[in-house]
Amino acid sequence: MINATVIRVSTIAITLSSAMLLTACTGTRPADIGVNNDRLTACPESPNCVSSFEDNKDETHYIKAYTTNQAKQETTWNALKSIIEKNDSAEIIHADDSYIYAEFTSGIMRFVDDTEFMLDADKNIIQLRSASRLGYRDFNVNRERLEAIRIELEK
Repeated sequence: MINATVIRVSTIAITLSSAMLLTACTGTRPADIGVNNDRLTACPESPNCVSSFEDNKDETHYIKAYTTNQAKQETTWNALKSIIEKNDSAEIIHADDSYIYAEFTSGIMRFVDDTEFMLDADKNIIQLRSASRLGYRDFNVNRERLEAIRIELEK
């Protein structure tokens, strides 16, 4: 009987610890993102963020914006939303006719990346930013995700 009680208590402790660990990786939604003065927030110095607003000489943080053309802006924007919505790891938090904010959550550890898209209709581009909410490095996950979306948009 003691062994069964010990096993139950151990199982409960492991389950609670695992749940706390997994939810701890999500972090708190940042308050400083969004469009400010026609720009997305700058990346921090840590190598876990990419943005099309960064200096193109900064190989760690810079990523090229998506291109579109005047005649296809609405179609491209809607296709972008559709690509995000079809991604099981993504949740669109906010979307309007020129800005999308989505959270992408990793499968095992439940790390969250905050990803933003801003349509710059005058320049026929979609500005990008994606940053890991927690941690120092992201092992190029943000860059690879945005490049995969680029490939889907170009189809």
